[in-house]
Amino acid sequence: MGSEGPKAVTIHVTGFKKFQGVAENPTETIVNNLKDYVEKRGLPSGVTLGICTVLETAGVGALPQLYQTMESGVSKTDTASNKQVLWLHLGVNSGAFKFAIEKQAVNEATFRCPDELGWQPQQVPIAPEDGGISRTKETSVPVEAILKFLQKGGYDVMISDDAGRFVCNYVYYQSLRFAEQKGNKSLFVHVPLFSRIDEETQMRFAASLLEAIASTC
Repeated sequence: MGSEGPKAVTIHVTGFKKFQGVAENPTETIVNNLKDYVEKRGLPSGVTLGICTVLETAGVGALPQLYQTMESGVSKTDTASNKQVLWLHLGVNSGAFKFAIEKQAVNEATFRCPDELGWQPQQVPIAPEDGGISRTKETSVPVEAILKFLQKGGYDVMISDDAGRFVCNYVYYQSLRFAEQKGNKSLFVHVPLFSRIDEETQMRFAASLLEAIASTC
């Protein structure tokens, strides 16, 4: 199988809009500028940057937007050509000083404040049919390999086992479920505020992250 070369991959990317305590979400800027940035920089052979969209920072109320976005990213062409489809979700951790690759999501919605559509669940299963709030779903993306790739590029990055319980975890859990059903992959990465790591470095990181995914998936 190794003689066939790397499998072609389409990477769809999402970020989030503002939310309580974060008036300017860096992931909104990153995702809105990513296509132009990688066009100038170039992507590895076989890699296509697909949908780049910014989601409302909300849970259940924003599910139709999330599902519509993800359904539109699953093309019959990709399926027929055996092309890998990967969803990359970017979220901000306002208290962080480094990038974090999220290994898993938990089937629990416990929001510390209302989301942007006013929902504030407490210890609610995201998908009741999956079981209780202690259930987890782990990404099938090789996070250790991605970590090493990015560290070689000089980025301050770590692997995290806890994406929180707010909207980031909520979207990640839903995305992992969707990816399982469609035969895709899903990955969530937290970034710091621009005041902690500047915008240009974060844009370079996002482009390097696409390269890391392409080289390991």
